[in-house]
Amino acid sequence: MKLECPTIYILSDSIGETGELVVRAAASQFNAGQIDVRRIPYLTSAKDVEDALQEVAACRAAVVYTLVRPDLREALTAKAAELNLMCVDVMGPIIGCLTVVTGRTPSHEPGLIHKLDEAYFSKMEAVNFAVKYDDGKQPWGLTKADLVIVGVSRTSKTPLCMYLAHKGIKAANVPLVPEVPVPEDLMAVPPHKVVGLTINPALLHEVRRERLKTLGLAEGVDYASLERIYQELDHAQRIMHKIGCPIVDVTNKAVEETAAKILELYQRGAGK
Repeated sequence: MKLECPTIYILSDSIGETGELVVRAAASQFNAGQIDVRRIPYLTSAKDVEDALQEVAACRAAVVYTLVRPDLREALTAKAAELNLMCVDVMGPIIGCLTVVTGRTPSHEPGLIHKLDEAYFSKMEAVNFAVKYDDGKQPWGLTKADLVIVGVSRTSKTPLCMYLAHKGIKAANVPLVPEVPVPEDLMAVPPHKVVGLTINPALLHEVRRERLKTLGLAEGVDYASLERIYQELDHAQRIMHKIGCPIVDVTNKAVEETAAKILELYQRGAGK
């Protein structure tokens, strides 16, 4: 029987958003006027499913369902047959296909896609945070950080913060320069949320010389002199000891290696 305003019920053990998107995409292919789409989300038991189908039957509606739990799909199939309802399973065939092509067993846990979305947005928020509070910019935001990385120039502070951001950690960094006062906000950060970086002076000397070459500048400037480097490292060590934070030596370490050590320190300090 054709209805002037057909009703489609979306039954789901999560929020039902996927089912509604599929229905509306399909409905756009028909010049059939308005379609009434109603969601019944968060079905957790066979009784929930059966009660929902009774409501569907009373409206002479059709059902589109996105149930990932096999027991709920079975309950729906049985009750829908009893009530002679038209039903379309959105998730079941796709899950079956992926089971075959991946050789893996599905978790059958509702709402996982939204957990993945939350993880994605958390990572993007951390990346934006790392950019915003890079290189000591806007020091008033340091107390909002999960971690603050401190150290002299060319100790990979920025790459480390970006790497940590992709782990969902909001990391800021502050360069320690003898001529620049230490931000008061840095001293307000709990010591277990700060990590200091140090490096072998000879290696830093080479790194800075190469940096000057890349910029097309003369190698003899103070920035790359060993005397200046020792001065900066001594100053940084004093600040780190004053803060009371752990110190990580980044000499000959890849960013991933240093990050692994910092993540270990972060996990250890998470309970403080």
